[in-house]
Amino acid sequence: MRRISIAAAGTAALALALTSCAGGDSGDGSDIDRTADISEQTLTVSIWADYYPEDLAEQFEEATGVKTTIVNHATNEDVVAKLTASSDPGIDVAFVSGQYAQALAEQGLLQELDKELIPNESNLYPEAMELAYDEGNVYSEPYAWGTTGLCYRPDLTGFDPTSWNDLLNPVDELVGKTTMLSTDRWLALPALKAAGYSVNTTDDAELDDAKAQLLETKPTLLAYDDTTFYSKLVSGEAALVEAWDGWCNYGIAENPDITFVVPEEGADLWVDTMTVLKSSESKEAAMAFINYILDPEVQAWVAENILYKVPNQVAMEDLDPTLIEAYPTLGITVDELFEQEVIVDLGEDSLKYVDLNAEVLATN
Repeated sequence: MRRISIAAAGTAALALALTSCAGGDSGDGSDIDRTADISEQTLTVSIWADYYPEDLAEQFEEATGVKTTIVNHATNEDVVAKLTASSDPGIDVAFVSGQYAQALAEQGLLQELDKELIPNESNLYPEAMELAYDEGNVYSEPYAWGTTGLCYRPDLTGFDPTSWNDLLNPVDELVGKTTMLSTDRWLALPALKAAGYSVNTTDDAELDDAKAQLLETKPTLLAYDDTTFYSKLVSGEAALVEAWDGWCNYGIAENPDITFVVPEEGADLWVDTMTVLKSSESKEAAMAFINYILDPEVQAWVAENILYKVPNQVAMEDLDPTLIEAYPTLGITVDELFEQEVIVDLGEDSLKYVDLNAEVLATN
């Protein structure tokens, strides 16, 4: 999960944009020319910074002849706002998290993928075709995936946490030494799961229960932190934090005693995806780019360098065992991942999470 922390107002604007923007053509692939000479096409790809090899554009251009430009977006919200603001945003391939791909597809902004042009889809785990935000990968292909849990230093906690309640209702020794994620769906997640609710709930009573718990938890926190929580663990400023599994690895890289656990109440399954814009005039090259990424040697780079799990079965099975030994979250199995809930888009009900977030963060 990449750099998604934003202001609540920005989330609200995004939700409104996605629920109000008009759709376009069917995007069913009928205008795809499978015989097109893609070397005559140009490609613009929008992706999070530091989430791909520095020479990816050159690699793809050398492999296909397609002149490629890569631009960076900081957050899902940034790129979606750009995609919804213009009928031609100048982007061919956009990397977005799964629930955002779902929302864009529902608004008619994504091109249906031509699977004949993406034969490397066969390298994916079968389960990667069953993701709730886009079953069958009609509009998106997964790039990386993972879960959320507790990242901690056992030498500072004095015990191994097993429950979200260890974060939400910390023992006295941990008061002021814990952090939580502040982004809407992930701020609410610990309280929802601790109460036995779905991470995709839209039930007002359940969300009120979660809000009450979060307000009770707030005075016990060191901070809300979406980007430097692992550094706080390394320094010892924090002892226990809510974290995405891949980001916990950044702390483990500096202190191998740092540990990650999925609480017993469960968590989420998040996915970062690749999509093709319906407005693209280089759809064939865009399909070729996604196919290139799904090559096991190419997609393995993510696990080896970003320390995120990838849904590419061939790539993961060939991963160096010593890497998994050093970073145990890379060894979380597909079965274990799919015990968690896939985050999906909630449409207009997403604003309920925006409101919850705003109230919790604003309360003194």
